Amino acid sequence: QVQIVESGGGLVQPGGSLRLSCTASGTIFSFYALAWYRQAPGKQRELVASITRGGNPNYADSVKGRFTISRDTTKNTASLQMNNLKPEDTAVYYCNRDPPRSGAWGQGTRVTVSE
Repeated sequence: QVQIVESGGGLVQPGGSLRLSCTASGTIFSFYALAWYRQAPGKQRELVASITRGGNPNYADSVKGRFTISRDTTKNTASLQMNNLKPEDTAVYYCNRDPPRSGAWGQGTRVTVSE
């Protein structure tokens, strides 16, 4: 059974930083592009950042210059460094393939940006 586990979320003040991590069982990440997604309350899940198998990143305009995605193919892990966080970044963050594997969503990790 495929399992993705995200971690690293929490409560942070505007302007603060967090680093999210995810690990996956098996080889679900090994041969695919990966991405971080987020779902804010009352909104649809959206792609935040993606990274190709070769390590080339792409970012949503809303996070460009503030977030950095990375991956370790040998360890089947991915990370998202988030700097200068804003209240509108508040959401549950998930990682998955890009495009996502429907049966592989983890529980996500909650990020709350508030005073």
